Amino acid sequence: AMILFASMTNAWVTGGWDMTNMSNPVASAMIIAALALKIGLAPMHFWMPEVLQGLDLLTGLILSTWQKLAPLALIIQTAPAIDPLLLTTLGLLSTLIGGWGGLNQTQLRKILAYSSIAQMG
Repeated sequence: AMILFASMTNAWVTGGWDMTNMSNPVASAMIIAALALKIGLAPMHFWMPEVLQGLDLLTGLILSTWQKLAPLALIIQTAPAIDPLLLTTLGLLSTLIGGWGGLNQTQLRKILAYSSIAQMG
């Protein structure tokens, strides 16, 4: 819903549905926040360890790998219109939180979740 709202806001401001032309800063921030939530980037990663803990390993594998490809492709396509400092901050936070979060875990699926968060950084 956030991705759709961000694209509608961008279309309203620019007059076109082109996602590579994100000239509106509000729409750019909303699309990055929505995609970061979708792939589990820090600081929007809080759902991922608990969800992966409740899934079986095959479903967890799909959630932590294949499901992240499409949002990552959208981030790469919209990256020229987005502030590089924001993307660098999200990547650095994900790497640090994923590394530190996995240190004190004893459950395999939570360790895998924090590893996935760190790898997305």
